Amino acid sequence: MHSLKKKSLDITSQFYWVSDLPSKAEQWADNRLVSRSRLLQENNALRSENLVLSQKILKNAALEAENFRLRQLLNASEAVEDRVLIAELIGVAPDPQLHKVIINRGEVHGVYAGQAVLDAFGLMGQVVEVGERYCVVLLVTDSTHALPVKVNRNGVRLVAEGVGNLYELKLRHVANTLDIGVGDLLVSSGLGGRFPAGYPVAEVTEVTIDQGRAFAEVKARPMAKLNRSRHVLLVFEREKEG
Repeated sequence: MHSLKKKSLDITSQFYWVSDLPSKAEQWADNRLVSRSRLLQENNALRSENLVLSQKILKNAALEAENFRLRQLLNASEAVEDRVLIAELIGVAPDPQLHKVIINRGEVHGVYAGQAVLDAFGLMGQVVEVGERYCVVLLVTDSTHALPVKVNRNGVRLVAEGVGNLYELKLRHVANTLDIGVGDLLVSSGLGGRFPAGYPVAEVTEVTIDQGRAFAEVKARPMAKLNRSRHVLLVFEREKEG
């Protein structure tokens, strides 16, 4: 009798366990859905956090690079004997044929037309228009620009002209017999009184001699980073200071 009662109880408990399966399955499904929803939310939150962190890393890298460039500029200013003023490039000419940039210094800062402009690596150009708080700089590579230079190695004087290419200058009237070669550094000669003497201008990259012509074809690459420099130096001539 006891055995039959126990067997009946086992059957009853199995019945209840089986009959409870739908509710257990529903609860399991709900928990799984909640877990999946939570995981998706956490995943989205982590993605957003990762994006923010990535942006911060990029910004820090940009700031570090800018600080490095500023240190280079400050080092360059220490090497310049004339008084200088640091300025920032705020615009470029929309016409690619015009090699002009705008910087955030003007009359109120003592800027004047013809003033030489440098970056941390070399001569960039000269001021051609002056506003109250800004000025326009004509780059050395503009097709209308020319400046007196000399070969730093031997002092030979030449004229470097822009050709409308940010990476190239040409030298005018270079005799076939002139002592000039690839790798020679060209610096401002100071002739004409427009640019102070001794500032790096360009490095000779190509010398082509044609015996059928009176002059050699000489090309040079500007030392200044004309398409990258954001901060520049305005050089004051001693008699125009103050």
